[in-house]
Amino acid sequence: MAKEQGLDLVLVAPNAQPPVCRILDYGRFKYETEKLNKAKKSKTQDVKGIKISPRIADHDIGVALKKATQFLSEGHKVKVVCMFRAREVTHPENGMKRLTRMAEELKEVAVVERAPSMEGRMMTMILTPKPGSKKQNAKTEDKQDGREAVQSDGIGEDHAPTDAQQPPVPPQERSAEATAGGGTDPVQGGDEAS
Repeated sequence: MAKEQGLDLVLVAPNAQPPVCRILDYGRFKYETEKLNKAKKSKTQDVKGIKISPRIADHDIGVALKKATQFLSEGHKVKVVCMFRAREVTHPENGMKRLTRMAEELKEVAVVERAPSMEGRMMTMILTPKPGSKKQNAKTEDKQDGREAVQSDGIGEDHAPTDAQQPPVPPQERSAEATAGGGTDPVQGGDEAS
């Protein structure tokens, strides 16, 4: 029957009684299963990592927050790890303060998937993007096209971009202008001997 239709006979369940076979185009079947597997892989979220310490400064925590916001806006999960060194382990509350502060700062764009928990010398917390927030590419969001008009400072008028620039002066003309003006030539470096 398979040869008459120009298709392949594929064994689906060899252990069943009787064994189960299907008549289908095997090349197309393989292509579709590979396509489905690729689609499943592309939908998985990457987990991006950010490392902090319990003694992190306010400015550094701000940088970590910006990076986490960028990752979350791209649709990735963020794993925040607070690393403890030496005797810092005796005060895990310092790391807990930093992680809860980050969770509070990011509550508009993220949901805490796993609360901060201690694992050896590390305290980890996992954040996921909020379901309602739209995915944006943070890199292209802040860029402005160079051809667009730039708005002035508060007046509300637009200024067209200026493309015309004065061409650079070639080096020979510059040295000729400097010597014609009666000054010393900067290339020769000093007064000329008479």
